[in-house]
Formats: sequence, structure tokens, C-alpha cells
Amino acid sequence: MNKQFKQYLQLLLIFLDVILLNTSYLIASLFFVKTQTIGEINYYLLFWFSLNISWILLSLIFGVYSGKIIVDFESFTKRTGQVYILWVVFCLFHLVIVREVSFPRSFIFFSISNFAVALIINRFIYFIVKHYVRIKHHWDNKILILGFNDTSKKLASYLEEEGLNIELVGFIEDEGNIHELTNYPIVANINDTIKIAKELSVNEIFSTITPEQNDYVYTLMNEAENKCVRFKVVPNLSVFLSKPVVVDYIRDLPILALRSDPLEDVANRVKKRVLDIIVSSLVILFILSWLIPIIGILIFLESKGPIFFAQLRTGKNLEPFYCLKFRSMKINKDSDLKQATKNDSRVTRVGAFLRKTSLDEFPQFINVLKGDMSLVGPRPHMVKHTDDFSKVVDHYMLRQFLKPGITGWAQINGYRGEIASADQIKDRVSSDLWYLEHWTVWLDLRIIFLTVFKVFTGDKNAY
Repeated sequence: MNKQFKQYLQLLLIFLDVILLNTSYLIASLFFVKTQTIGEINYYLLFWFSLNISWILLSLIFGVYSGKIIVDFESFTKRTGQVYILWVVFCLFHLVIVREVSFPRSFIFFSISNFAVALIINRFIYFIVKHYVRIKHHWDNKILILGFNDTSKKLASYLEEEGLNIELVGFIEDEGNIHELTNYPIVANINDTIKIAKELSVNEIFSTITPEQNDYVYTLMNEAENKCVRFKVVPNLSVFLSKPVVVDYIRDLPILALRSDPLEDVANRVKKRVLDIIVSSLVILFILSWLIPIIGILIFLESKGPIFFAQLRTGKNLEPFYCLKFRSMKINKDSDLKQATKNDSRVTRVGAFLRKTSLDEFPQFINVLKGDMSLVGPRPHMVKHTDDFSKVVDHYMLRQFLKPGITGWAQINGYRGEIASADQIKDRVSSDLWYLEHWTVWLDLRIIFLTVFKVFTGDKNAY
């Protein structure tokens, strides 16, 4: 519902915020920046470009303009404030790096603070406009729910969250079927549905009673359309399915799937693969080209043996592949059977540093370029552990629909390191399945950003 309206609203909010950002910058420039040389102008332009790109990227990564956020004024304002603080830190970091020109402090202060004031004003204007839209009759979408049952109560709560221009008028149900207090009034019985809908200027009727349960619903469908009232049926599939389903169509045949799988679409797989190739190629060219010789020498000097550790792990569709890492342990016979534990005696001093900083994972960018892995996805497990965990956790094998990743949604949420209990692997699998169902390019970029952030701030589970 209102998906396109939300998209337009999101674009409008992004556009207004960027306009305000540039207006703040322009005003500060006019008042606090004097005549500059060509070189200085270039640095000011770089700073201006950095302000815009950082705001847009941080806002998209942290979901400032997401549909669920913008419908709630409090959440929208709170998320804006959080991203604004990150944006200020990024801007100051940029100024620390660029020392070739001395930016006036008054210019910096007013550029940043004016934008804060502009954001506050913009949010309150949004609140006023949103309130105005809701009270305007021709924008208001009045809804009746036919039936009072578990499905209708759930639907009512979802419509409340939908926000924007939705007004839930009440339920249609015979009073003899009501045995509890309701959040919304029971406005009529089923025989008076169309009559009360016209009296209350209702735009839509959602029926949680299917025609198979009451064939009078067929009559209501026709009468509603003749009175220019939209009629929609909400089937209850809980008898067969205990979770939401995804509905697709092959021509006129509805197809129900147990979960969304964005990467089933070839176009999405191409996008993800292009991102993998670009980033892995850059890392191999500009980082691994000099990192491998340095770390290789350190590993060899402390512990005789190969620089790389190649372990057979489970990949996409259960295809095994050799996952590459910098060797962080002494040569031992349990390497393919036993996970690393805290204070593991097998870990070398160099290896401890590599594991703590996640540098041991860097050779996996070679796996990504080869196509065995992706930048983001479920972490690959040893073949033995895949067999063991699949017997303990329901739906474990669903994570194998995806290419394994260097990092993943589970890892940035704290699920990494040793698996000491069944609950830990269940939490990881739950995170992996959430990622499978909600994949977007922006989600991948967000996970990569947060992974880099965790590398620099440290992770207690990295050992």
C-alpha cells in the first residue's frame, strides 16, 4: 500500500535535505570565505563534494529515508540526529586529512551548524505537512475490516504502522461473534456493510472472511465495486503456513513461496557479482600485492610451513571449495576438525595479531574474484561442521542458497568466533536467513562499511 507514494516521499526528502545542505554551505562561503587562489578553490570544491556524498551515503546506509522510518516522526527525527553526528565526524576527519589549505573555523562551524538548524526546520515542516495531508478528506484513505478474528486484529495493527494517510474506521462483524473488547468500534453487521461504508465515506474494505467461508462475500465484492469502494480479500494461511509467504505470479496463476529470495533474480546476481569483482580486484591490486610478502615473511620466520592455509569448506549449493586464509596456527592434525578457541595453544603470536585484526581473512578476496565466495554472505563452515549443524538447526541448509561471504549480517551483529552452543549457531543461521530474504546492494555496502568500522574499533569475538 502506498508504495509509490512512499518512494516519491523518500526522493523528495532526500532532495530537500541535499538542497538545505548546499544552501548552508553557500551561505557560509559567502560570509566567511575570502578571495581564493585556483588551488584553494579546488580544495573547497572537494570539501563541498565530500559533504554531499558523505551525507547521502550515510543516510542510505543507515536508512534515514527508509519507508518504516519516515512514517513515524519520532523515529525519523531520531535517526536523522544519529546520522548527522556521524556526518559531522566524517567532515572533521576530512578536514584533518586535507591540510593543504586552512579552512576558516567560522566557515566550518556555520556550514555544519546551519545544516543542523535546517534539518530541524525541515523535519517540523514535514510533520506539519504530514498532519495536514492526513486531515484532508480527499487524501484520507478510510478503511473498514470485514470480520473480527486473529487475522483482522493483525491486519489492524499493520495498518496502524503503515501510517501516512490511512484511517481505520472499524470492524464489520455480527455482535454475537464478539467476545472481547476491540481497539476499534464494531460499526455494523455483515448485511449492512455497503450501507455503512457509504455513510462513513469508506474507500476500501478488507475482508478477512473468504468467499469459501461465507458466499455472501461474493455479493459484497460486486456491490462494493458498483459503489466505487475497493474490496480486497485477506486469506488466512496460518492453517498451512506459520510465517509470511511471498506471492508471485506465472500469468494468472498465483505462486506462494515460503520466503523472499532477491538473489534468485539474475539481474540482482549480476549486480552482486559486479560489486564483488570490482572490490576484490582493487583489494588484490592495491593491498594484497604488498601485504602478502610482508605477512608471508612474518609467518615463515615464526613458524615453518606454508604462508596460506587452504581449508575445504561448504559453498553455494553445497559445492565444496578451498577457503584461503593467512596461516595463523602451527601445523596441526586437528585444523580441519576443531575450531579455534580463546587462548588456543595452536595460534602463533603473528597469528594472534592476524586473527585479532581480521587480516588473516584477506586472502579470501582471491576466493571472491574466482567466484567461490562473495564479499557479503554467510560465513563458510568446515564440511564436517555443515553436516553437524544441519542436524541441530532447522532450515540450516537454506543458507547454502547463497555464496559464502568474507563478512555477513551475522558477523556485524556480533555472531562470529567460536560456536560453543546450539543457540549460537541458531542465532547465526537466523541472521543469515534474514540477509537472504532482504538482500539489496545497499545492504551489502552497509555491511561492508560496518565491517571496516568493527575492524578499526575491535571485536571481542575475534581470536
